[in-house]
Amino acid sequence: MSTKHLSIVYFLLAVCLLFSCKQSDPPVIKIPEKTGALYFSGFYFNYKNTSNPVGPGPNRFNGTKDYAWVDTEDKLHLKIAKNTSNNFWYCSEIVSVKQFGYGTYVMTCETDIRNFDSKTVFGFFTWDDYSFQKQGNSEIDIEFAKWGVNSDTLAVTYSAQPVVFSNPTPYKERTKKPLIATKYISKPMTYMMRWTPDSVYWESYEGESYPGNNRISSWSFNKSNTPRKKIEGNNTSDPIVVPAPGDSTNLRFNFWLLNGQAPGNGIDHEIVIKNFKYTPL
Repeated sequence: MSTKHLSIVYFLLAVCLLFSCKQSDPPVIKIPEKTGALYFSGFYFNYKNTSNPVGPGPNRFNGTKDYAWVDTEDKLHLKIAKNTSNNFWYCSEIVSVKQFGYGTYVMTCETDIRNFDSKTVFGFFTWDDYSFQKQGNSEIDIEFAKWGVNSDTLAVTYSAQPVVFSNPTPYKERTKKPLIATKYISKPMTYMMRWTPDSVYWESYEGESYPGNNRISSWSFNKSNTPRKKIEGNNTSDPIVVPAPGDSTNLRFNFWLLNGQAPGNGIDHEIVIKNFKYTPL
């Protein structure tokens, strides 16, 4: 056999070996998303449900659709109400199934919050049950509250935990009550918090879009601030400046009563959140 013919044979053998050894693409395995009791703005949540008072507050939390639900327009409703069968006041809280971390969190509130009782607190925040020691529960917040002061017209609070809500506030540099005229909080507003390793940044906009045309307030908290310790009972965390997410940090919406005290006006309260969006860092 000639050298030319041998070259052709070797070439054909090489091609056969190449294709016979080629692996087929592995099958695509899609891990199903964990579901929860409630689906809101593309995410699953579970209810917080307690028969005895727990934090925050402490309060009793009713983990049913009577206190937290999504309506036919995909809006989230949270309620504080008195149970007439036992005369206890119950609050509401939902906890994301998905883990959350650094990124941008945006939500639109449709409710007029001007006349909420001074004992009511709405929270839009991150939390981790297992990061207390190193990160103080990995908590950043936007809250609607008068913190027990009926005359308070600054109903929005931005916070980078740990924060001690007392008077005077020991860690007052970690919380901000922005000046937002009541004419704005009587109507829908959109709120944003952006969480990075070096800072937390908040914005509030008039209307139902982000970013909106009219930014009402903004505030930034960064690593130039003093490290602070979180104290709960006999437990003290490490010093924290900007908290970091933990391995099981989630997102929560809650509506609760300050110090577990009933609303002074004795009426039920409800808040409506139109939507929520999260963009990872």
